[in-house]
Amino acid sequence: LRIKHYSYKTEKSYVSWVKRFIYFHKMRHPTEMGTQDVRAFLNHLAVDRNVSASTQNQALNALVYFYKHVLNQELGIIDAERARKPKRVPVVLSKKDTQTVLANLSGVYSLIIRILYGGGLRLSECLRLRIKDIEFENGQIIVREGKGFKDRLTILPENVVNDLKDHIVRVKSLHESFLSRGYGSVELPYALARKYPQAEYEWGWQYVFPAQNISTDPRSGANRRHHIHESSVQRAVKQAVKQVGIVKKVGCHTFRHCFATHLLEAGYDIRSVQELLGHKDVKTTMIYTHVMKKPGIAVKSPLDT
Repeated sequence: LRIKHYSYKTEKSYVSWVKRFIYFHKMRHPTEMGTQDVRAFLNHLAVDRNVSASTQNQALNALVYFYKHVLNQELGIIDAERARKPKRVPVVLSKKDTQTVLANLSGVYSLIIRILYGGGLRLSECLRLRIKDIEFENGQIIVREGKGFKDRLTILPENVVNDLKDHIVRVKSLHESFLSRGYGSVELPYALARKYPQAEYEWGWQYVFPAQNISTDPRSGANRRHHIHESSVQRAVKQAVKQVGIVKKVGCHTFRHCFATHLLEAGYDIRSVQELLGHKDVKTTMIYTHVMKKPGIAVKSPLDT
């Protein structure tokens, strides 16, 4: 997984599924098992554990990857009992409710969520932003290695520019403070750390939203600067939603849904929204037409005509 540059979250998830698979089969070695055993495990997840379709698919992907790339063993057709995949539309807030939640956030959390809503980023994409990925002159954000290892350009909202510039000034001061103490390095992608040994200390490679303290890299063991943990942002959003009395299940990803839906409601072309979101297929973007105020893009109810 590391050779193929999968994320650390994917690495932890896949390893966890392989462990659960082995425990389920009473600690038998995977080389002694095959297609039938994978099918039995997936059936157990769907029937006994009643997991969601996405969870079962993740387990399947992890085991197929493990057998193919680690054990060099091809699995046959796995016709397991499939978990039911409910057709749900995304939770979207109205513009008024969105602004109300944003008004109840403060500091760096307000800035992060405004970027999620204003640019349609996923939380992980926002937290992984480097200083060099913010283009103030062009009003753009470069999202590096988003879902599917794809780069894309999206909007830098004018509303956050001044606050973001002030934030970056504070981050630079913090970075210089760490450098003076012999720290201040960050993880670099691929082999850049070997090719450019000093790049990990350079300002352009620093995270836009760094953590306040040094942490230990779980892969290399090196003490480095990392970005803010996702859970702290999620807690801040949960608290803000609770304060304003919204009963919908709202999380950080909700603001990406709001970005897409509100753009479509404003009359923007669905292909443009697809490109900004980084969706491979326009069918994925089409789901937002089902939660618009005017379903189907500007279709008026016959009761109102």
